[in-house]
Amino acid sequence: DKSNPLIVYNLAQNIIGSEIIKLAADVNEKIKQGEKIYNLTIGDFNSKVFPIPAELKKLIIKAYEDDQTNYPAADGMPELRQAVSNLLKERGDLNYKPEEIAIAGGARPVIYALFLTLVDEGDTVVFPVPSWNNNHYAYLSHAKQAVIETTAENKFMPTAADIKPHISKATLIALCSPLNPTGTTFKKKDLEEICDLILEENTKRIAANKKPLYLMYDQIYWALTHGDTKHYNPVSLRPEMKNYTVFVDGISKSLASTGVRVGWTMGPKPIIDKMKSILTHIGAWAPKPEQIAAAAYLNNLNEYDTFLSDIKSKVNARLVGFYKGFQSLKAEGFKVDVIAPEAAIYLTVQFSLHGQSTADGKKLNTTADITKYILDEGKVALVPFYAFGASENSSWYRLSVGTCKLEDVDLIIENLRAALKKLK
Repeated sequence: DKSNPLIVYNLAQNIIGSEIIKLAADVNEKIKQGEKIYNLTIGDFNSKVFPIPAELKKLIIKAYEDDQTNYPAADGMPELRQAVSNLLKERGDLNYKPEEIAIAGGARPVIYALFLTLVDEGDTVVFPVPSWNNNHYAYLSHAKQAVIETTAENKFMPTAADIKPHISKATLIALCSPLNPTGTTFKKKDLEEICDLILEENTKRIAANKKPLYLMYDQIYWALTHGDTKHYNPVSLRPEMKNYTVFVDGISKSLASTGVRVGWTMGPKPIIDKMKSILTHIGAWAPKPEQIAAAAYLNNLNEYDTFLSDIKSKVNARLVGFYKGFQSLKAEGFKVDVIAPEAAIYLTVQFSLHGQSTADGKKLNTTADITKYILDEGKVALVPFYAFGASENSSWYRLSVGTCKLEDVDLIIENLRAALKKLK
C-alpha cells in the first residue's frame, strides 16, 4: 500500500525476524496467564543464578563513580586491548598485538562489521546450519548464501568435505566453535582439514591475483569447555591462517556478562583497521566504564580462572543432568535422543515425534506442532533447529541451561516424561 508512509521496502521489508523472539512471545503469554513454564530457549544467563564476577561488578561501579562516562577510544580503550592481548596469549594460545584487536559492544556488531568489511554485494558466504544468525548477516551484506546442512552423525559440525564444493566461489566462510546452538566443537583433525582447504585455495588465488578467501571464526564460548573437551582455533593449528582469519570473541559468555556488552575481534591489521572505521560510524562501542573495568579484571588471570572454574562446574552440572535425563527417557522407549555435552551452555536434544497423536487425537505433523506440544503439555520451552536455519522438519532442538536452576532439572525431565507418555 503506497499510500501508507510506514511501509518500507527492500532491505528492511524483507528482513526476517528472530524465530526465538517469536517463540518467546508464546512463552511469555503463558507465563502471564499464570502457567509455570520452564524456559530453556534463551542463550543467556539468569543473573540471579549466574551473576557476573563480584570483582568485575565492583570495578564497573567504581568506573562510574570516577565519572568515566565520556566517549571511549574508537577502537577500544588501550588498557583493555592490552589486557585482551595478554589473555589470548596466556589462556588462548594466540598472539595478537593490541593494534590487531578492536573492542565493540559485544559480538554482534563485530560480526556485522566483519561482513561489511569483507563481503561485497553478490559475494558468496559459506556457512553451516544450524548456526546463529549467519543467514541474517549475509542478507544484510547483500551476499549470496551457500548453506551447508550438517548432520547429527558429525555432531552438527561442518567438515572440509562439506565446504569443498563451495570454496572456489566463496569470499567468506563463517564458522563457530563451540557452536551455538549445539554446544559441540571442532575436533582437531576436522579443523585442520578445513584450514588446509582454505590455505590451498588462497595459494591459487594469490597466483591468480584474486581476492582472498577469509574465515570468520566465532569462538565466543571458547572458555566454557566441559570435561575432556579441548577448544581448537585455526591460527594455532595452522599459523599461516593468521593472514586469513578474523575472530569473534568477548566476555559475554565466559563471564556471564551478556548485558555488560564487551566484545572484541582480532585478525590481520588492515582488516581490523577497516572494521574499526565501520564500528566507529555505527557507534557500536562498549561503554567506557565497562571497558575500564574489564581491563582491570582481565589483568588478574588467577581471579579469572577461579570464576571460570566455578561457572563451568555449575553449567556442566546442569548439562550432565539433562543429558542423563534424556538418556533415561530414551532407554524407556520414548522417541528422544541427545548428544553428549562438550561446551557452551547448550545441549542438543531430539524429539522424533512426527506422526504421533496426542491424547485428544491431534496429530503432530510438523516440528512446530511438536514444539507447541512440548510447551503446552510438558511446560518446557525449547528452540527447534529450524530457528537456526536447519530444515523445517528437523527434529532436533537447542536446550539452554543459562537460566535454569539445578533443582529444576529433574522436574523438567519428569514433565517431559509425563507429556511423552500421553502420545500414541
